[in-house]
Amino acid sequence: METNQYLEVFIDESKEHLQTINDHLLVLEKNPQDLTIVNEIFRSAHTLKGMSATMGYQDLSNLTHKMENVLDAVRNEQVKVDGEMLDVVFDSVDDLEAMVIDISEGGSGERNVERVVQLLQTIENGEALSSIAPPDDGKTSEGTPVQIQLDEFTSSILAQSSELGKNNLHIKVTLREDCLLRAARVYMVFEILEQAGEVVQAQPPVDQLENEEFESTFHVLLVTDESSEELENKINKVSEIESVVAAPYEMGEPQKQEKNQVNDEPVAPQNGETRTKNPNEEKETKQVGNKTIRINIDRLDALMNLFEELVIDRGRLEQISEDLQHTELRETVERMSRISGDLQSIILNMRMVPVEQVFNRFPRMVRQLSRDLNKKIDLHVVGAETELDRTVIDEIGDPLVHLIRNALDHGIESPEEREAKGKPATGKLELKAYHSGNHVFIEISDDGGGINRDKVVQKAVANQVVTEEQAATMTDSQVYDLIMESGFSTADSISDVSGRGVGLDVVKNTIESLGGNITVDSQPGHGSIFSIQLPLTLSIISVMLVEVQKEKYAIPLSSIIETAIVKKEDIMHAHNKKVIDFRGKVVPLVSLMDVLDVPEELEEEEYYSVVIVRKGDKMAALIVNSFIGQQEVVLKSLGDYLSGAFAISGATILGDGQVALILDSNALIK
Repeated sequence: METNQYLEVFIDESKEHLQTINDHLLVLEKNPQDLTIVNEIFRSAHTLKGMSATMGYQDLSNLTHKMENVLDAVRNEQVKVDGEMLDVVFDSVDDLEAMVIDISEGGSGERNVERVVQLLQTIENGEALSSIAPPDDGKTSEGTPVQIQLDEFTSSILAQSSELGKNNLHIKVTLREDCLLRAARVYMVFEILEQAGEVVQAQPPVDQLENEEFESTFHVLLVTDESSEELENKINKVSEIESVVAAPYEMGEPQKQEKNQVNDEPVAPQNGETRTKNPNEEKETKQVGNKTIRINIDRLDALMNLFEELVIDRGRLEQISEDLQHTELRETVERMSRISGDLQSIILNMRMVPVEQVFNRFPRMVRQLSRDLNKKIDLHVVGAETELDRTVIDEIGDPLVHLIRNALDHGIESPEEREAKGKPATGKLELKAYHSGNHVFIEISDDGGGINRDKVVQKAVANQVVTEEQAATMTDSQVYDLIMESGFSTADSISDVSGRGVGLDVVKNTIESLGGNITVDSQPGHGSIFSIQLPLTLSIISVMLVEVQKEKYAIPLSSIIETAIVKKEDIMHAHNKKVIDFRGKVVPLVSLMDVLDVPEELEEEEYYSVVIVRKGDKMAALIVNSFIGQQEVVLKSLGDYLSGAFAISGATILGDGQVALILDSNALIK
């Protein structure tokens, strides 16, 4: 039977069934006596088994069958639901997910699952899991040398560099075992290496390093003018580095690099290569599915850049047609605007992905961590349907993992401590995502002990981050921001869960590299909130163009509630600030002329034109001189030189060639 035409449906439905199994297992853990939940899990597993067998993925079908046997024994009350049994079932679901991902990437869905099958069989037989011997991790000793395989081209590069008097260095970098953001550390190391010389080869390859498909050690061949001692010193300055060894690389006989090097664990095929049962047999790459294709994100970026230029020209054409008042030209431009608007919507939606893809992994993670820490945690996820750009989605997962680990380990107290303080024994952790203006906000909040200001200050002074005089004048928010400094921690003891006091600096660097920022708010005894602000990275946005004196500015339409005209006598004062009454709410007035330091050229009138903007529950009224109208514009970055400009998120080119700055209303409200 030709199954290729059904492969897309199989992959989508398999992922849905596995997510259903995951969700129901979490519910079953809280209600182990509820057999209706077991029936739901059994139904999904049974469907998955049948689909896998039909499609010819026997390994997937066999493992599902073993898991199904355990669930059937639970239904017949032969096996009791407990933590150990659920851990094994969760592990088998992880293996099933890995198999489905392998199939979706063109693989055969094969995976070594002997260990988990043995555990499932033990549960089915009613035996104790402790009778199973622990697995051999298969790791080589630290001193075992790794031979880097070179092809003829790489060998010739090294030979030429030796003739030119350059150093060919073999650099071995080992990260700490508790390093959470390994890809970020690898990136920092490679930045240093690329500044020092030319990276010739890496083992494992760079794509595996970026995807964190390595344990803790990686090797790099570098051609450089610097000495091994200088490089070791530079790399050792990166946080979470266990050791660095740089030594001259001894040239051997050039060997052709194997297409697929043998590793302890099977590696998912890259670029759609099909995995076969016979490793010596090569087959041509075949297309998976017939309704969806995988597109490199760089191509979408190129398409977006070309469309941005089209939008600028569209604005120019609209202005020309208005000036000439030519009927046929106006009709043609209007039609072109409608078509390009539809095209724009398609291009933007192609890149948008719900944050649910990242949030889905956290209930399982919180379950495991709460057990490791002997804490009771109630996780709430809000706004999982909020959409974000694909590139941001790919990068935000690791920082969120670290912040959640940090909240569970350092934030939420043990049940005994909570009850002693008069709190419920179960701690609350909320993960919330929402849109505000041209940004997405992700908040991780807990009802734990909060951040101890005095403890942070003492640690900061001891680490010479700030002086005692500076600390005395710092606000609470400035003190809380200190915990984002490199190597900073207020933990009394080292924990395997959230690391050794390092990592929050990498979280901050990762978020800032995406054009976002992170803020910390805390109330001692009541909890903490880590708020991440991320750009949607939508290059084309709808704005309201306004004039402040004689300068033009753009305010994102998504953050505007409405525009209004306010009489001077209606303005009130509260806490030495000007405010207005807007539908029963007190809203502060913000003078854009003062904030942006615009030269005064026009006389003040008796009325103020205001734009009312919102960020979450907070609002502000921005004073402008006049409204120009709504327009779609291209958001252009200001570059590194002007990146620190207050309340400016970018610039745009208008139809007449003028440049207008785009205001960041979130910063103005803050």
